[in-house]
Amino acid sequence: MKYVISALIVLLLVAKGFSQTSKEKLQKEQQRIEKKISNTKSLLAKVKNNSQVSLNEIKLIDNQIKSRETLVRLFDNQVRMAEVKMSEKKAEIINLSKRLKLLVKQYRNMLLYAYKNRSNHSKAMYILSSRSYNEAMQRNRYLKKIAALQKRQAALINQHQALINKELQEITKEKDSKLVAIEQKKTEKVQIEKDKNLKESSLEKLKLKEQQLSAQLKEDERKKQELKRKVDVAIREEINKAKQREIDRQKEKQRKNEETKKGKSTQTTKTENVKNDVAVNTKKVVTAESSEGSATGKNFANNKGRLPWPVDNGQITERYGRNSHPTLPGVSTVNNGIDITCSSGSKVRAVFEGEVSSVFSIPGSGKVVIVKHGGYMTVYSNLQEVYVSQGSKVSLKQSVGSLVNEGGVSSCHFEVHLISNGLPETLNPSLWLGGR
Repeated sequence: MKYVISALIVLLLVAKGFSQTSKEKLQKEQQRIEKKISNTKSLLAKVKNNSQVSLNEIKLIDNQIKSRETLVRLFDNQVRMAEVKMSEKKAEIINLSKRLKLLVKQYRNMLLYAYKNRSNHSKAMYILSSRSYNEAMQRNRYLKKIAALQKRQAALINQHQALINKELQEITKEKDSKLVAIEQKKTEKVQIEKDKNLKESSLEKLKLKEQQLSAQLKEDERKKQELKRKVDVAIREEINKAKQREIDRQKEKQRKNEETKKGKSTQTTKTENVKNDVAVNTKKVVTAESSEGSATGKNFANNKGRLPWPVDNGQITERYGRNSHPTLPGVSTVNNGIDITCSSGSKVRAVFEGEVSSVFSIPGSGKVVIVKHGGYMTVYSNLQEVYVSQGSKVSLKQSVGSLVNEGGVSSCHFEVHLISNGLPETLNPSLWLGGR
């Protein structure tokens, strides 16, 4: 019986621990989304101070709606989890109550037996009537076991009663948690409707400027293409430089090998020693230069999904790949990176240590910084000011520049590229940045 009770208690503790972990995860996710909503509200307030309705405002409102819908789904999960836990605890209480009744019945029988045989004389006679000393000792141990069993049974009854009371308290807590989640869900639904109405109102204003939006779209596409062209040129130049460095290393290695062979036939033992020193030094140089880039690249690759964001606070308003235009039906754009809307003039920081490969300007779209991390490269554009120069080393989270002001907010364009087999490849930056 005691093993069954112990197993039951262990299962209850494990189940409680698992439920607690799931609940903590939901609460952390809730805090993360609420922080995101708060940040977006702050950005929206800055955009609204601008007299002109902008695409940034539409994107931020759309972001806000999606965040609130995610929060509503989270509250739904919390309600369902509370209901499941309440059902589980009710079932546990039923099982505990059944076992409690059985324990009480057994304990009652023990007490009844003890009452009927309560005479100390009877116990002594029970021991003294033994046929041998060993039998007397066994009977004495038997009586002690009965007394110990009675105490254990009483302790188990108290333990079960305490577990039942605790489960009843947990049910009350889960009920309160469920009610809070339901109220929060109602509040978020009201806010979603308000955001949708605000979005519709802003869309109506923008629809009146369809020609202006089309012209702006063409200009934005021109800037994107110019950025893409210049980034491609910069990356190609970096690839060519790497190839040329490798060719130079091979030529230098070949030249030193030829000098070494020539020295074998003409030089003395002392010259042989000098030759050996040169060979050793040559080997060291080659090893250091060839391993540095690969080690850096490897570290960058190992940090996928954990890199810091290029700005301290912000929301992704245009994702990697194809994006539908927020106002023009049937129109979409292709993004080689992500656009992060943040506070006006925000500082942009390197997501990983590396070396500045290029710094250049895009007419009408600010300045651009490209940082090399071994076999990877990151691009930071739409900068008003640049704090680094070509060839300079940058550390993790070091500021490389500040963003252009765009109607009360700023937008950071961020790209990640991989150079593989001498060819550049764009990667989805969202997959490389850590969560917030």
